[in-house]
Parts: sequence; structure tokens; C-alpha cells
Amino acid sequence: MCDTCGCEHGETAHEAAESRRIPVIQKLLSANDQAALENRQHLKAHGITAFNLMSSPGAGKTTLLLATIAALREQTRLGVIEGDTASQVDAEIIAATGTPVVQINTGGGCHLDAPMVHSALHALPLDALDVLFIENVGNLICPVAFDLGQNYKVALLSVPEGHDKPYKYPAIFEAVDVVVVTKADLMPYLDFDLEKFRALVHGLNDTAPVLTLSAKTGEGVADWLAWLGERFV
Repeated sequence: MCDTCGCEHGETAHEAAESRRIPVIQKLLSANDQAALENRQHLKAHGITAFNLMSSPGAGKTTLLLATIAALREQTRLGVIEGDTASQVDAEIIAATGTPVVQINTGGGCHLDAPMVHSALHALPLDALDVLFIENVGNLICPVAFDLGQNYKVALLSVPEGHDKPYKYPAIFEAVDVVVVTKADLMPYLDFDLEKFRALVHGLNDTAPVLTLSAKTGEGVADWLAWLGERFV
């Protein structure tokens, strides 16, 4: 027994707190995984393919969604779930295109979870959709731990963020099905080594293609659309 905190085996107070915290986290993730399974079954029943878009704030998720909607809305029925800590600015931008959209505000939380998405699904016209894009909260760490019931996970990284991010945030690059380098029109002006970035990503995940595009100029967007098209139900 520790004389200082009363913990067994000389545990510090911090270690004891961590040992109690781990089962709580495991319980939360287990509940999330169950909700994600229900989401996945629900989406499959409606014939919807779902994509979970993850990135840091400002990487260009909404801009890429707008370009995607413009290119596909005549032949594919699209819906969007917008995740953010506050406001509905992005949802309003998407709604202006006529695309069904639901906003989830996490109230400061750093990620979406499956129960949040479950609630949002019931606010969408699922029978009128073929594809669902889930724009996660801007963060390179937290979102990747929570399955939402999506079919595919997408990581976006903008050129201004630098090519070294797989060193610093390996988990997201290990987990995704594709990596999209955005704002490629800035490549000539910034020190972004695309080949080094691609090598770092493939060192963590050798099956995820690395696409490079600029939603502003249209460069590389066709490659993104082709990747998407190969995965629609």
C-alpha cells in the first residue's frame, strides 16, 4: 500500500487515475462501435455509400465537397453531414447547392461519434440518396478513433500544413483508405516535398493512394472523382 495515496503496489495517484480511466474509455468505444454497426446496417439497407472526411481545420473539406457536388449532382444523389464544434456556416454553404445537409455541433468536442451520426441520419431523406459525405470536426487526432459506420475514410492534408505530418500524426494516415493533398495550386510557392510525403504515407499505409488536387483550379479533381466513382454502391 502506498503511504501517500493509498494505491496498491506503490502506484502514483496519476497511475491509479489512468488505470480507472482505461475501462471507461473502452466502454465508450464499445458503445460507439455498436452504434456504428447500426449506422452501417442502416446505410446499407438504403443502398448508400458513406465517406468520412477527416482533416485539420482549414484543409479544404468543404471546398472539396462543393467541387464534388458540382461535378456529380446531375448523376448521383448526394447528402452531407457537417460536423463542427459550433455554428452552421459550412452547412449553409452546402445547403445553398440544394444538397440535403444536416449540421452536427459538438459543443466543443473534437470529433463526431456514431450516436451523433445516427441522429443525423434520421434527419436526412435516405431513400433519396446514393452517397453520403460526413465532414468530421477539424482535427488530425480524435476523429480517427471513432468509427461512424462509414464505408470509407478519407484524410485531407493541405499543402500549407507541410509534408511532415505523417511523422507527427501517424494514426490517421494508417487508418484511411485514401489521402488527398489539397491546395496543390500553392505547391510552387511552399516547401512541400510531395514525394517525401507520399513515401511517409506509404510507410504507414501501403494501400492508400495519395491524390493531389486543387479544388480552386480543378487540377487533379478528376482523379478524386474517379476514386469515388469506383466505390459507389
